[in-house]
Amino acid sequence: MPAKPISLGPMHFDKRGDAVAFLKDMLRRYDVGDRVNANDAVILRAALEHHPNAAAKIGCGISHFSVRTADFGSKCFWVNRPDGTTEKFSITGCIHGS
Repeated sequence: MPAKPISLGPMHFDKRGDAVAFLKDMLRRYDVGDRVNANDAVILRAALEHHPNAAAKIGCGISHFSVRTADFGSKCFWVNRPDGTTEKFSITGCIHGS
């Protein structure tokens, strides 16, 4: 199966696996409770737009992104909306659509 390229804002990846690795490295740079910086937020917003449930995840909009705990003691990115609600999202779900 040929590699499927993907663009996330200003970043372009020849293979989707490279995009997942990039986002996982980004997640590792943050501690639980951190707010994602503006440069990384541009890339995360673009990634989230690829998610199969993007409309539901984004909801009323994006205020900012943060890192919080997820299932089984892991951590993940969360979208924080202007109305105060939050939603976690999967890096691999954004890139591979699952």
